[in-house]
Amino acid sequence: MTHRTIPGDEPLRVVLAGAGSMGRAWLSTIVAAPDVELVAVADIDLDAARSATAAAGWPDLPVGADAVALAAATGAHAVVDATVPEAHHPVTTAALFAGLAVLGEKPVAATLAQALSLAAAAEVTGELFMVSQSRRWNPQLFALRAMAADLGALGTLTTEFFRAPRFGGFREEMAHPLLVDMAIHPFDSARFVLGAEPVAAYCEAYNPSWSWYDGAAAATAVFEMEGGIRYVYTGSWCSPGAETSWNGVWRVSGEKGSARWDGDTGPVLDADVLPAERSPSPYSGIAGALQVFAEALRTGSTPMGEVHENVLSLAMVEAAVRSAESGRRVLIDDVLDQAHEQALREETHADVRAALAGWTSVRSALTA
Repeated sequence: MTHRTIPGDEPLRVVLAGAGSMGRAWLSTIVAAPDVELVAVADIDLDAARSATAAAGWPDLPVGADAVALAAATGAHAVVDATVPEAHHPVTTAALFAGLAVLGEKPVAATLAQALSLAAAAEVTGELFMVSQSRRWNPQLFALRAMAADLGALGTLTTEFFRAPRFGGFREEMAHPLLVDMAIHPFDSARFVLGAEPVAAYCEAYNPSWSWYDGAAAATAVFEMEGGIRYVYTGSWCSPGAETSWNGVWRVSGEKGSARWDGDTGPVLDADVLPAERSPSPYSGIAGALQVFAEALRTGSTPMGEVHENVLSLAMVEAAVRSAESGRRVLIDDVLDQAHEQALREETHADVRAALAGWTSVRSALTA
């Protein structure tokens, strides 16, 4: 998808929306980024916005409740949306229609239907909307992907994730805390490592007897990916002892051997092959996502994480939840089609609804 660009001889002026814990991480990242200028911070809690700017050493930075209004007042080019997931759709929609590019936190939206709406809004406005999946921007994951390419035909990718955090608050009250709040990271990374999109999902989610979560804190999901590859995710958020990395523990199995990654150190290739020479990734974490976003706005290139490319990661989450609740294998295209119908029913922008109606195939619209 083509998008508006900005001149390369001026800094990228950014308004940050959201001054919570993730917003503060973005604030320090934006301030430290070369050729990027933080011009304002928006939050419905103005005290939180003022506290965040003061803590970062920018007490005089403009703050307000409306990111679009702040952008107009400061001449901003873009919004970094670090609000809560429920606010992603209204905040991003308003920014796109105000002529602003958006770099948003995961998930793309609170529901898959809203995610499709945002993809169509980006098409209608011609503005760039990129989603920052921070774990996708991990140099070690890039190295694992390169090793997977050396293994010939691939058969299986696995991720094991076992930790025991006591968050308190909303996560411990969610119906599917592991799948909805955390699993999108490895699901998105699996698509990247395999270079393949999901076809179907079967998932069992449950809550161990000792769990301090109300909902299903453990799950095992099997995804059929394009080409017949299987991606298997198994994890728990109430598994004390021998905890894995926050990135999980990974194994890729192919016809020529295997590659393993412990999530914290460089991956290891165990195969009778001569690895191809590849340069290491120059990007890392949310700073890498911001760098790629800025480059895309100056060059017109389509970045990894552009909204259309990102939506299928959220579709994997929704398919896994549906499978866990129904006990049946779920086709990703069925999930996409139902979300498309919901998006058409709920859409309030006539031009976005028209764009959605023009999608003869949701998958094709997302992967074209």
